[in-house]
Amino acid sequence: MTEFSASMMCADYANLEKEVKNLDEAGIDSYHIDIMDGNFVDNFGMGFQDMEYIRSATEKSMEIHLMMKSPERYLDILSQVRADVAYVHPESTCATEYVIEKMRNLGVTPGIAINPGTSFYTVKELLHVVDKVLVLCVNPGHAGRQFEPYVSQKIEELLEQKSCYHYEVYLDGACTLERIQEYSKKGVKGFVLGTSVLFGHQESYAEILAAIRS
Repeated sequence: MTEFSASMMCADYANLEKEVKNLDEAGIDSYHIDIMDGNFVDNFGMGFQDMEYIRSATEKSMEIHLMMKSPERYLDILSQVRADVAYVHPESTCATEYVIEKMRNLGVTPGIAINPGTSFYTVKELLHVVDKVLVLCVNPGHAGRQFEPYVSQKIEELLEQKSCYHYEVYLDGACTLERIQEYSKKGVKGFVLGTSVLFGHQESYAEILAAIRS
């Protein structure tokens, strides 16, 4: 079954309690939290208090996307907020395998996040040690950016190889209804939903998710 995660950097923070309640009732599968340090990407993202609140407000899965330099300094926080999944960018640290191993020791499912400009062959060795691969279809850091067409080949390569390495492929960025339809049929396991299809639209979350799942 295809999984859908809500990109919470796109949520209405004036009504965060209501946002989580409505998403829960609409049947969202998980909450995607982007942690940005203003260094690895040109933006600041969500913080510990955001993770802590969302964890307290839902029983759904919570996945943390670490868009920061030296993420190994902050891994204990993942345990404190009971994160279920965490993604690390291989370019963000010289100790990627250590970060992945520590995530497992903390009870967090490890994944890697791949920027549009990062090739399949650059991360090939890491595919042995992760459960999830998050492919960024846009340049990271801001909502609403355009899909990068050259990412399509990399998605195809990852889908072809996933049974050899035993990971699942997820897409983040510009996940429109058409793109979800196309790539779910090809074997993509899940999609991070932001402004392209979930947030900032007239329809309710329940209506949108029902339309996507149908």
